[in-house]
Amino acid sequence: MSAHPPQAQTGPSAGAGESLQGAPTANRLPLTIPALLERKRSGQPLVMVTCYDYPSARIVQEANVDLALVGDSAAMTVLGYDSTVPVTVEELLMLVKAVRRGLRTPLLLADLPFGSYEASDQLAVLTAQRFVKEGGADAVKLEGGGPIADRARAIAHTGIPVVGHVGLTPQTATALGGFKAQGRTADQALAVVEDAIALQQAGCCCIVFEAVPAAVTALARDQLEVPVIGIGAGPADGQVLVWHDILGLYEWGSPRFVKRYAQLRAPMLEAVQRYAAEVRAGEFPSSDYTYSIDPEQLEQLSVRLRREG
Repeated sequence: MSAHPPQAQTGPSAGAGESLQGAPTANRLPLTIPALLERKRSGQPLVMVTCYDYPSARIVQEANVDLALVGDSAAMTVLGYDSTVPVTVEELLMLVKAVRRGLRTPLLLADLPFGSYEASDQLAVLTAQRFVKEGGADAVKLEGGGPIADRARAIAHTGIPVVGHVGLTPQTATALGGFKAQGRTADQALAVVEDAIALQQAGCCCIVFEAVPAAVTALARDQLEVPVIGIGAGPADGQVLVWHDILGLYEWGSPRFVKRYAQLRAPMLEAVQRYAAEVRAGEFPSSDYTYSIDPEQLEQLSVRLRREG
């Protein structure tokens, strides 16, 4: 997923709320896997957003988003790593649990981190089961084609919904030559499409296409029965963007395919600077932000303190 920093610079509990479209979220039904597939057939675009904690999950819920992804991009956006590779199962599980508490209707997806599924079918299944049983995820996502399709198949055979991811796969970006578009030659594009088809045959219920030419995504979309979710891949059956990219929360630039819908870093920084300045100037807290005590009670306290030395 996106939101990588510049390289060397470069059981849910959710209260009712009003969606941005005005429909009460309490009246919406949770998105299911069959409903996900029906959205592909009906042509109604799917909206996916990454989120990593309870407050962001609550906003995703109220914004009428369809799918919430706790991506391994949290390694960079939340935990401060320089890539997705170092993040652990335990770290992502903590974030999945927090997001689960804030969601009611979106389908909750969890990325399987690097090193937690590639080695064997058994490892992949055990990791996926943890994210479902402990984290409360509705489905898991893994990256790549080829042998990864076997891992997807093994997980799907246990009854856990699986989402695939082709094109730019950040966990193995080094092997791809870095964070750059994939499928820009006929051979490369064919490999992307073949990987997607293999993942569908393995039982994936949805596939993310990242940093793939829009025309290639369009051709692949026609070949697939499951929804294609694009990120930097042109129009598809749905779109996903990273929370921090959407809101403009970082000082570094975003990938070409990111549209920032807000620039929140500057007002957030200004707010903290104002707070710091008021504390240092003795202006905060004023009486408006403090609690009072009855004068008589205060006098009694003073007397007792004097008596006790």
